[in-house]
Amino acid sequence: MQKEIYIIRHGETDYNRQGIVQGQGVDTSLNALGRRQARAFYDRYKDAGFEAVLTSRLRRTHETVQAFIGQGLPWEQFADINEIGWGDHEGRKSTPAMMQQYREITDEWKKGNFHASLEGAESAAGLAERISRFVEHLRGRPESTLLVCSHGRAMRCLMCLLQQQPLQNMDNFEHANTGLYQVQYQGDIFRFVLENDLSHLEYAGLKPV
Repeated sequence: MQKEIYIIRHGETDYNRQGIVQGQGVDTSLNALGRRQARAFYDRYKDAGFEAVLTSRLRRTHETVQAFIGQGLPWEQFADINEIGWGDHEGRKSTPAMMQQYREITDEWKKGNFHASLEGAESAAGLAERISRFVEHLRGRPESTLLVCSHGRAMRCLMCLLQQQPLQNMDNFEHANTGLYQVQYQGDIFRFVLENDLSHLEYAGLKPV
């Protein structure tokens, strides 16, 4: 059975706008632009025939797909697709020193050291372990058309796993607010149809961020 899986990142939050690190420990809401982005996605895909909505446990994903949930579609929350835990960086406005620490960690990941992490944070290996559980869950879902809403780093990891690429390639996958990855699953293969597509924003007259 072929499945169509639409995977989007949540809409913009004020912390996104201000450059404050969120991660999984900061549970923010969408700002006004984020709500417009969410509405633009709904207007473009409200007739896509989604049979279920799957989100993380963080409200910025819930709010992004609330219009679909409001239609009465089945909705399930998964901690496995929460954003990565950024440890001591969470809730803090990014500084040059923090960015340097971030780059050092992501450079370690690119070298294959997936157990490296920021202070008090989750590693790429820990993230991949839980994202892998979600991939297996997707494989077993009975629906043919699904909507998934998650987060930037979590989606980068998810896309690597769906494409069966090494985690070193995570940063190759872009993730704008409400950016859409449309994925077809058939014969145990996930094939990308759209990658970080933002045409719904352009269609609504919104400038992609």
